[in-house]
Amino acid sequence: MGSMDSTSTGRTAAARDRDTEGRARNARPRDGLGRPLPYGAEGVARQPEGVVRRPEESVAEAQRLLDRGKPFHAHEVFEDAWKSGPERERELWRGLAQLAVGLTHAARGNATGGARLLRRGAGAAQEWAAEAAEDRPHGIDLPGVIAWARELAAEVERGGGPVDAQARAPRLREAS
Repeated sequence: MGSMDSTSTGRTAAARDRDTEGRARNARPRDGLGRPLPYGAEGVARQPEGVVRRPEESVAEAQRLLDRGKPFHAHEVFEDAWKSGPERERELWRGLAQLAVGLTHAARGNATGGARLLRRGAGAAQEWAAEAAEDRPHGIDLPGVIAWARELAAEVERGGGPVDAQARAPRLREAS
């Protein structure tokens, strides 16, 4: 720890990547599941952070990303909604973010972490729905999403291998 060895890019272990405001932010490129790649590698464009959207826009953008096999990016959309939305909906969006991270871990082959986060997110969404007395906020089919998460958690625990994030993406809204 604290080593000053240089990497091929001239960065030292003690140096930290910074964003334009000076906050620590890893600039390494990432793959479609959010895993860091070596500096200089071609990665997948990151989801912009801090975007304030209407709830329906958040749901549509997250679904688009999930449908493309990018649950890590979808989690960032849910996280923006959680941070910028009304206080009474924070737990809903946080639960949805946990579900997306759970799918990310399951797709990476982390069965334990994937199942744990899928169940945690399902529990948070179910608790929010019970307290709010609402199971279809912003058109989200919470009963369907919760069932999807619990089913996938059990499947991941049984199989243990990576899942196909695109093939196993949830439907956030019922098909019309």
